[in-house]
Amino acid sequence: MVQNVFRSGFLVRVAHTLLTWIITVILFLHNTSLRRCEEQGELLLPALFFLLVVLSVLLYFAVSLMDPGFVLTDTVKGAQSPNEEMEAMIPQSSTARARRCGYCLLQQPMRAKHCHMCKRCVHRFDHHCPWIENCVGERNHRWFIIYLLVQLLTLLWGLHVALSGISPALTWEQWFRVNGFLLAALCIVGIFSVVVVLLLGSHLYLISINCTTWEFMSRHRISYLKTCKDEENPFDRGIFCNLWDFFCICRTVMWEKVYHRNTLNPV
Repeated sequence: MVQNVFRSGFLVRVAHTLLTWIITVILFLHNTSLRRCEEQGELLLPALFFLLVVLSVLLYFAVSLMDPGFVLTDTVKGAQSPNEEMEAMIPQSSTARARRCGYCLLQQPMRAKHCHMCKRCVHRFDHHCPWIENCVGERNHRWFIIYLLVQLLTLLWGLHVALSGISPALTWEQWFRVNGFLLAALCIVGIFSVVVVLLLGSHLYLISINCTTWEFMSRHRISYLKTCKDEENPFDRGIFCNLWDFFCICRTVMWEKVYHRNTLNPV
């Protein structure tokens, strides 16, 4: 983990953390609803907001440092090769044939992709997120969504707090002088709120149809989706089942079996 901290994403994570705490300090120091609660001795809301900020930062680091599901090997010592097991259980076809990565030379499971930023293949690759400087894949995608939910709640609360601290003044010059830092915080929080809403909404939609960002954006280039109809998704089990599997089922899925079951027995 120590090595992960000092990768190229170190500066991104430091900048995110510093910006988070600078904005938090601004919200507590100005005459906002949080500051007024403190002055009146009502510490519950300030404490809850502070804990929510801490939780969002911890989740940020957990997601950014977590193994997204790197494909480590295509053989298991003392056991049958996963490809041999797959061939024994799954009918082989030209559209779903396992392929070897041209970069790391490992056998790629279905829905895996090589990330050129991480220089590794990732199970159920979704995308490489520059915000966390890590891939979003099979192992951390669920935690990425939870982080976005917590971050959105923190941002919306921070937006409300910043608006509550805007003070009137006699002239525009005095108004900007009094509210300058709050206005800067308000702009930053507002921009991040819009970004997180769009990001969270798009991910929840893709999760509900059991599709990844990579599959959605590059469908025409993915071999196992080329033969499917334009609106057909061989991994879609319905909105409820897709959401249940994503949020409640913690297991590794052999997508080759799902693919063949749905393509050979279409509903």
